[in-house]
Amino acid sequence: MGAGRHDERVTPTADEIRERHDRLVGRLRAVAAANGQDPHRLRIVAVTKGWPLEVVRAALDAGLTMLGESRVQEAEPKIAAMPGAEWHLVGRLQSNKARRAARLFEVIHSVDSGALMDRLSGIAHDEGGRPRLLLQVNVTGEAAKAGLAPEDALAMAPALARVPLIGLMTIARMGATDEEARRTFRRLRELRDRLAQASGIGLEELSMGMSADAEAAAAEGATLVRIGTALFGPRA
Repeated sequence: MGAGRHDERVTPTADEIRERHDRLVGRLRAVAAANGQDPHRLRIVAVTKGWPLEVVRAALDAGLTMLGESRVQEAEPKIAAMPGAEWHLVGRLQSNKARRAARLFEVIHSVDSGALMDRLSGIAHDEGGRPRLLLQVNVTGEAAKAGLAPEDALAMAPALARVPLIGLMTIARMGATDEEARRTFRRLRELRDRLAQASGIGLEELSMGMSADAEAAAAEGATLVRIGTALFGPRA
């Protein structure tokens, strides 16, 4: 099994992470191709949230360079120690941490309001185009979930030409069936297509799917799949 223990979890080795990653990518790309999606556009963001630096190092040793974190504070020491990765913020971002996040992350998936988009866009202008952004859309309409309503995202189309926006992100309902998850992800893809047409900009990325619903996301055209458990095992 793994090389050691952290909080009673088996710490995966680089070889184990590489094997899990390659097997998962192969399966997801096969699902994408079977459903008429471009399999080569699908990549995995390895979410190291809750794991120590040794696991981040193992992920890099395994050849995984797109790494995701959910909290600015937890990410800072990891990013300082592992500058070779492309770091993605996949968790909710408070406006007062926007500048710190912009200096740490190449990509922020969780832009969940027009005000945060404008703030990050201004910072990106100051920082020479970094970071790239994805709008988080609350496709399921769950009251407790962050994200723009689909109609509010569409209403932002005229303002998007001046924003370093590369796509959209969503989260399916926890415990959703495969068909329900697919409907959620399909709606995001269709919204992306409408928003790209209305704004006149290419929105190449669809960040959708996690370990439990990755295949549903692949079937509906995900390009960035946020994976933690399937690569590293369960968190404490």
